[in-house]
Amino acid sequence: MKILFIRHPKFDYLQDLTYSGLAKVLGPQNIIECRWNTGYHIKTKKYPKSLGYVQGSLLASIKSQLKSRRFDVAIVASCKPATFENYLSIAAEIPASTPVVFIDGGDRSEIGGDLIRLNRPELMKQVFAVRPFDLIFKREYLLGATFEKYILPLPFSFNTDVLPKAGGPLKYDVTFWAVESHPVRSKVLTLMEDQFDCKENGTVRNQVFSKYNRKGHKYLEELSRCKITLNFRGAGWDTLRYWEVPAIGRMMLSQKPQIVIPNNLKHEESVVFCRDDLSDLLERCTYYLKNEKKREAIAEKAKKHILQYHTDVKRAEYILSNIKHLR
Repeated sequence: MKILFIRHPKFDYLQDLTYSGLAKVLGPQNIIECRWNTGYHIKTKKYPKSLGYVQGSLLASIKSQLKSRRFDVAIVASCKPATFENYLSIAAEIPASTPVVFIDGGDRSEIGGDLIRLNRPELMKQVFAVRPFDLIFKREYLLGATFEKYILPLPFSFNTDVLPKAGGPLKYDVTFWAVESHPVRSKVLTLMEDQFDCKENGTVRNQVFSKYNRKGHKYLEELSRCKITLNFRGAGWDTLRYWEVPAIGRMMLSQKPQIVIPNNLKHEESVVFCRDDLSDLLERCTYYLKNEKKREAIAEKAKKHILQYHTDVKRAEYILSNIKHLR
């Protein structure tokens, strides 16, 4: 299968994870990027802006750009105005028989909702006036939502190429290194910052991403040395942290995401969920700090679960299996 991959010129987490997975499954020679992205083939950015980087893909990707423009499917890979403008500029050249797929990785729950947030709602109307999408993958697919059958859930995943090496001894008890992009995060940080070792490790209010001490690969290495890491929703329910923590083999204590996640982590088996009102958060932290064997067993099962169901490759296989039904 050859894919025309219509992408946003800058990083986009779901777009980039989708590219890395597809490139590993199909080979970069079978993905025609529109527009070509240096960062997918030469590592120019630090994690997480490097999520789409595929080692050894440079020559194959260049060849794919130089070959025939024939392709089996077109993917509009993000819910960003520049991506839609890019698609609209070439839509007339895509044969009517070629399926067009939309990856909606935005924070909003509506289809194309981030176009509304970014003050460009007319772009969705323009695209549907040209031709409706044949298949839509939706990140923020809310539990209980009613969508047409051609709209399927697609949460984030984990790119195993960035797994840190086995770290040293665990040195942090409870951590939540996060900006306050949702009121629940502010509530959690207010509750936690004077508990355990939170203040010492940086689990405090008013964190700013640009001033993080832990960035890039160092961030993942530091996560791997935490006994318990907390996860709560940001602008969207889905977060990179929800996949990072279990993937690196640590225990995550999380708010239960209110989106559809096929093969989700299981409570007290591969993750621990707290109540939405946070009334048991401190209690659960205390319990799992004291019960090391239970905590580490959950962490071990979590990693196995992520590697079995939630890598970028597994997401690509899921996307491709559904695209094949269109052809």
